[in-house]
Amino acid sequence: MNSIRRYRDNLQDEIDGAALYTALSGYERDPTRKDLFLQLAQAENEHADIWRDKLMAAGITDLPLGPSLKTRLLIRLARHFGPRFVLPVVAANEFSDRNKYANQPDAAALSAEEHGHAAVIRAAAGQGGPVDGSDIAGAEHWHRGGSGNELRAAVLGVNDGLVSNFCLVMGVAGAGAASATVLLTGLAGLVAGALSMALGEWLSVTNARELARTQIEREAEELEQTPEAEKKELALIYQAKGIEREQAWLIATKVMENRDTALETLAREELGIDPAELGGNPWSAAGVSLLLFALGAIFPVAPFLWLENSVGIVASIALSLFGLGAVGAVTSLFNGRSFAYSASRQILFGGAAAAVTFGVGILFGATIA
Repeated sequence: MNSIRRYRDNLQDEIDGAALYTALSGYERDPTRKDLFLQLAQAENEHADIWRDKLMAAGITDLPLGPSLKTRLLIRLARHFGPRFVLPVVAANEFSDRNKYANQPDAAALSAEEHGHAAVIRAAAGQGGPVDGSDIAGAEHWHRGGSGNELRAAVLGVNDGLVSNFCLVMGVAGAGAASATVLLTGLAGLVAGALSMALGEWLSVTNARELARTQIEREAEELEQTPEAEKKELALIYQAKGIEREQAWLIATKVMENRDTALETLAREELGIDPAELGGNPWSAAGVSLLLFALGAIFPVAPFLWLENSVGIVASIALSLFGLGAVGAVTSLFNGRSFAYSASRQILFGGAAAAVTFGVGILFGATIA
């Protein structure tokens, strides 16, 4: 019975992978990456056939036929926002699942392939590093790198607004404040929190842009003073990506023939900086942060726009817990857990935080009174 469950779980995983990579290949415009996704989809389909045959040999006929809800959601996001939007999530999932066949004796041949898939997708998502474990950029202490995940940031932004304002509203309600006071406090918390988040995001992106400019200026100085050393670094980076040494040196030599091209390439390959973007627009980042926080913060406040007293409190709790469950369900896309587990955990901890502040409100309200 345990083997049947394992076969079924493995089959569902492979069906999910095949469907996702097939969809990514359809939405990808770059022909090289499109071909990469098609090859991965073919490999996942071959893996699925293995587990499908095992189940059929065991007399099981009610087999999984389509992708799971989580995979369908990722496909929908890729369709609307492009493959690059979901690749960090896909890479994280592949990395967390790379050892799923390690303890399955009848799947030993698939384990190495899963490790390979994880490495390929991490590289496609811009998360890969030198294959020999060396840190080329880290050799110069002022180099910094990073990778973003818009979906993760959006979810966390909504969660910040929801949890903080939920706790604030429950604290004031627990103190026995009138419904109008609770509403005013919640709206004030929404505005104050959204503006604070927007300012923080603006400062963060502005500082990142200034740091990027400083890094590029220092790279330009090094390119001017030690061009051979910079060429060697660039060749090593290409080698770390799998290009043979001679070819890597030929490419690096060609790139270094033009100073502007060399600086742009070094900024991208060595620093991980897009000179055209420099970390993004601080104003648009601030606006998005403001809206996301406000979106989450409105959940506990909205019921008090038309309800009062205990009815308003109950409605606020219900709507906030619903919002927490929705946030938790979305986080399952990049934490490897199920929808139900992630939603339940979010509801539990968010609800517990609100319960604590409600209790504190009761205590302080009685003390002040």
